[in-house]
Amino acid sequence: MFYQVVSLVGASLILLAYGLNQRGRLTPDQVSYGLMNLIGSLLLLWVAVVDRQAGFVVVEAAWAAMSLIPLVRRRVSTPSGPSA
Repeated sequence: MFYQVVSLVGASLILLAYGLNQRGRLTPDQVSYGLMNLIGSLLLLWVAVVDRQAGFVVVEAAWAAMSLIPLVRRRVSTPSGPSA
């Protein structure tokens, strides 16, 4: 039951990000879009690993990586703190 709830939360986050994007309320360049996809895919990845579902592990690992790359790029390109 616990894994079902975790997988439903993960899927809901991914679908919510997609739905908000389709309605024009969220864009792929927003941090919240990337975080929703990353967290959702990591939750689904964890459930796939626990259930030993190799195909889903590959899909969710790829989804997580593709969600993480823009977040890291944004973090690297955004200066932190005041410049001297």
